Amino acid sequence: MKHTYTITGMTCNGCKASVEKALKGIPEVKNASVDLEASEATVEMSERISINILQKALSDKYTITEKNIFNVRHTSKAEEIPIAIGSELRQLFPLFLIFGYITIASVLLNRNPWDINSFMLDFMGLFYVVFSFFKLLDIKGFPVSFRMYDPLAKVVPVYAWIYPFIEVELGLLFLLRFEIEIALIVTLVILGITTIGVTRVLLDKKTIQCACLGTALKLPMTKATFIENSIMIVMAIIMLVNLN
Repeated sequence: MKHTYTITGMTCNGCKASVEKALKGIPEVKNASVDLEASEATVEMSERISINILQKALSDKYTITEKNIFNVRHTSKAEEIPIAIGSELRQLFPLFLIFGYITIASVLLNRNPWDINSFMLDFMGLFYVVFSFFKLLDIKGFPVSFRMYDPLAKVVPVYAWIYPFIEVELGLLFLLRFEIEIALIVTLVILGITTIGVTRVLLDKKTIQCACLGTALKLPMTKATFIENSIMIVMAIIMLVNLN
């Protein structure tokens, strides 16, 4: 029987070779082949292997999730969809949790009296500070993942290295209410560029790791990433309009 899996965290041919070797090392695995561009692994096995066993065989750098099953027992779409959705939601839970905390903190900071403009400034400030923190946890790994989809980072590699520090500075500018207009314009530029890259990945239906929370937390590139950037862009536009 053959199973196809999605693997996030692979960035080069070395990663591909490492994943193939790890999977082939499992006794029940007859053969394993990895497609780096598609972030997929096709595993031929003598008997069904749980996803936990496959994950344990891999380095912590990689996350493996089941994509499809090709064997004599046909699985209906009704059976496959809940598994895929459940897996995706579990992977994105840290992102939703962080967004929730940032939103609650921003509301509490501006609840009495309520000020929507201050709420948006605090939200954007906390967003940048918190997200930059996770990127800086693996400052060496983040640029590699970021260059996989950000158009500017692909052309100017140094941009991927300084991006987390740009986020720190923007976060502080919003929280300190200093040079807000400049911070808003920079936000529109950098998130606009990133959103173009994210949109391309989603339209091409590629499965790669999202670097929004760095590489410490392994998140797949999904519509949630697009929505996250869009929220920040909309807030920046509203704030610029209000300032003028």
